[in-house]
Amino acid sequence: MRRAISWSAVLLTALLLQSTVFARFQLGGAKPDLVFLATIVLAFLEGPSSGALAGFIGGMAEDFLLNQPKGITALTLTLVGYSVGALRHYFTTPSPLLPVGLVGTATFGGILFYGLVSFLLGQLTVGLGYVVRVALLTGLYNAVLTPFLFPVIRRVAESSRATRVFRW
Repeated sequence: MRRAISWSAVLLTALLLQSTVFARFQLGGAKPDLVFLATIVLAFLEGPSSGALAGFIGGMAEDFLLNQPKGITALTLTLVGYSVGALRHYFTTPSPLLPVGLVGTATFGGILFYGLVSFLLGQLTVGLGYVVRVALLTGLYNAVLTPFLFPVIRRVAESSRATRVFRW
């Protein structure tokens, strides 16, 4: 229960910051997507099922609160969360740049997937070049924000894990 409350607080805080404070930081039509960042970091720290769950909850919250087409963001973030969580076992380097590169790359791929699904459903009103530019800039924004937000999200994730005390 503590874990669900902690993760919900992280995702809700990310969504609130994204829609208020970071909504003003727009460059080239793109702005940071903190829900993507939080989902990717939680998936990297906790694994595929937790990443998919965080992605689905964050995506549905973003779809409903920001009045977007329902389900596209949830689908995208669920797949991104699961993929990052499944791939985390293949990263063995303790490099501090690993989360930065992972968040940037996964955000780029997720935004491209979102654009593809939007196009297939007839919801995309811009061209392919614009989608690629927004994906690149959003990935860059999230990569720049990762060194500041990764330690906070990691601390919340670690504190939400249940500690067992064995008594004899």
